Amino acid sequence: MAGVHAGERLSPRLNRRLGGFPMLQSNILQTGRMVPLFDGPQGEEGAGGGIGQLVEFAIGFLRRQYAVIIFSTILTVVGAGIYLKTATPTFTGQVKILFSNQKTAFVQQQSLVAEAAIDSVQIETQLQVLKSKAVATAVIQKLKLYDDRDFKSSDRLRAFFRRVRAWLSMAPLEPVADETATADQLALAFADRLTANRVGMSNVIEVSYNASTADRAAEIANAVANEYILDQLNAKFEANKNATAWLQDRLRELGQQALTAERAVNAFKSENNLVVSDGKLIDDQQIAELNSRLVAARALTSDSLARLNRFEEVIHAVTPDSLSLGGIDSPGSEVLLNPIINTLRQQYLDHARRESDWSSRFGKSHLAVINLRNRMRDIRTSIVEEVRRLSETSRSDYEIAKQKQQQIENQLASAVSRSRTSNSAELTMRELETSAKSYRSLYESFLQRYMGSVQQESFPSAGARIIASASPPPSKSKPKSSLIIAFGFAAGLGLGVGLGLLRDVMDRVFRTSAQLEAALRLPCLSLVPLLRDVDPPAPASPPPPGNEVRTISRRSIGYWAATAMPLSRFAESIRAIKLAIDLNQSPAAHKIVGITSSLPNEGKTTIAASLAQLIAHAGKRVIVVDCDLRNPSLSMSLAPAATAGLIEIIAGAKQLNEVTWHDKSTGLTLLPIAKKGPLFHTSEILSAEPTRALFDKLRASYDYVIVDLPPLAPIVDVRATTSLVDCFVLVVEWGRTKIDVVQHALHTAPNVGEAILGAVLNKIDMNVMKRYDSPHSDYYDTEHYGRYGYVDQDGK
Repeated sequence: MAGVHAGERLSPRLNRRLGGFPMLQSNILQTGRMVPLFDGPQGEEGAGGGIGQLVEFAIGFLRRQYAVIIFSTILTVVGAGIYLKTATPTFTGQVKILFSNQKTAFVQQQSLVAEAAIDSVQIETQLQVLKSKAVATAVIQKLKLYDDRDFKSSDRLRAFFRRVRAWLSMAPLEPVADETATADQLALAFADRLTANRVGMSNVIEVSYNASTADRAAEIANAVANEYILDQLNAKFEANKNATAWLQDRLRELGQQALTAERAVNAFKSENNLVVSDGKLIDDQQIAELNSRLVAARALTSDSLARLNRFEEVIHAVTPDSLSLGGIDSPGSEVLLNPIINTLRQQYLDHARRESDWSSRFGKSHLAVINLRNRMRDIRTSIVEEVRRLSETSRSDYEIAKQKQQQIENQLASAVSRSRTSNSAELTMRELETSAKSYRSLYESFLQRYMGSVQQESFPSAGARIIASASPPPSKSKPKSSLIIAFGFAAGLGLGVGLGLLRDVMDRVFRTSAQLEAALRLPCLSLVPLLRDVDPPAPASPPPPGNEVRTISRRSIGYWAATAMPLSRFAESIRAIKLAIDLNQSPAAHKIVGITSSLPNEGKTTIAASLAQLIAHAGKRVIVVDCDLRNPSLSMSLAPAATAGLIEIIAGAKQLNEVTWHDKSTGLTLLPIAKKGPLFHTSEILSAEPTRALFDKLRASYDYVIVDLPPLAPIVDVRATTSLVDCFVLVVEWGRTKIDVVQHALHTAPNVGEAILGAVLNKIDMNVMKRYDSPHSDYYDTEHYGRYGYVDQDGK
């Protein structure tokens, strides 16, 4: 069941249930959710949000799980200490190598082997060379590392892993048969201990080697650097030597090929009468010139045609009988660029303004106005005639430009036709020239390199040098004691916190009243502490001889704790249940109260007996009825000698006063069950009409009727008692009963759920409770109750 959300209306059943608790009902209506009845004025909402709530959760979590966290931390720290004691120390020897090109400028120019600029790729390449098998093998042979104990331990570890892999794959173990395999394994073990890294963004390489002794680490690191430099010198010497020998043969071939190609070019030009000027044929130069002229002629023709079209558009736009200028006045018109037309247009516009002015002053029929209009027509006619003249001039220019364009096109076609006959010969000539130039260029390049090859061999230079030799390290590099201990401490804390959180997540039981109210939507009526060492009650005086008074037994100490220790916290928690019953504002008086639980052994019988005797001790007429027909634990504890009880009354064999038991000190009455054999139809017995008649009689005879009912989950008997009792009190064991079990039990018994007054959280360890309800930890402190005379069961 989910908790009541903010803004939800309380159901009528919940309103009736909370009728006797106006403060609790007000809190629910204001906050929209259940709040703990005994968790102080703040409740869940007052616990605060954000950082405050997080701090409270952390404090509570530490108080609950501190033992797990401390144990995990100690365990991991001890493990780290054991590792430090048993691990073999490792010393690291470090040597620094500067990777650069130390050749003179002359040697760099004459080098047979290309010298690329030093970049990240070059540095990475040299790092791989340093860690290569060749360097490792050379160092192993030079220092005779075959019997080194570091490699033997690595071989034993590898052999162990080989056996494990063979066992997992169910395959036979392959023995190491030859020396080559052993050398490969030594090189692999050597590479595992060797590291080479670039120092920042510089050209410095730092080589490190790990060994079990400081002197051995420094010696091997220096040997690696020396072997790497020697390997570079040897590689470059061999490369220059091979390049020189190859270059001699290649020069002879290239010289002969270049001479043959040049002779072929000259012979081809003579045979085909090809004349070349500045590297181009004469015909190609003429075609290029004609193309340039053709482009200019086409542009001139296009401009002449555009001007002609514009003039014709202006002429067509003029209306014969209109006084407007038509297209002559259009913006951007070329007509306005003519000074004559521009002057006539200005005169026309002046007459138009005067005509408009005189028409408004003297009328449109005035002789002066008519004369102005005639002048305007004459000017307009003159403008149109001038436009026609310009049009004819443009037409003449267009025809001339068109003729020039046609003439150039004919000349270009003729030149192209002539050049086609020489294209094939030109292509062949170009190909021969290219071949000849290539051979000649290669010959000159190789000749220059050959001349520098002798100089290159006389300057042996490596691209690297040692700038800091390795010396024996003063202390071990690993394992780092402080780092291992700190890591173990941090890992222990993390493991402990993780285990603690896992325990909290898996702890699906009831721990606080707020948790109970949110999960069950029931008010928490009381928090009942766990009973530990309880002093036995004073024995009742034995009945006189011959008297058949049935006296309740006081052997079960826990059932009498409420009256044996009336100033204890346990007794006060039972009073809270009684007060909740009395303050209920339901229309029907809650005189018959059923005490039940979800599972057996949650303490419902103890709560029922304690509640009945506490009410009886206050002077009320109380009877406690044992209705757990299948397991009458209340009757077996308080009336073990009973021979008749509830079953006999229902069957009509006995009367009520013949089977009830009494306690003289409190006035409590008990209606027991005399179990003589197994009962199979207990739910039918409880729902029978005689049972209902009996409870009506008890309601009339007693102020309170406390009914000890069986649990909800195992059997269905409680569902048959809803017509007998006025309300139910649900007992939930703290720290044991699963939340899901109680929710499911209430879900399967909806008729019981409707009548439940509230829940009681029983068997609470108040000292442990503080860890789960940190915001209200002061509530669980017993010393606050001492000011009012209350003591716990230990007498404090």
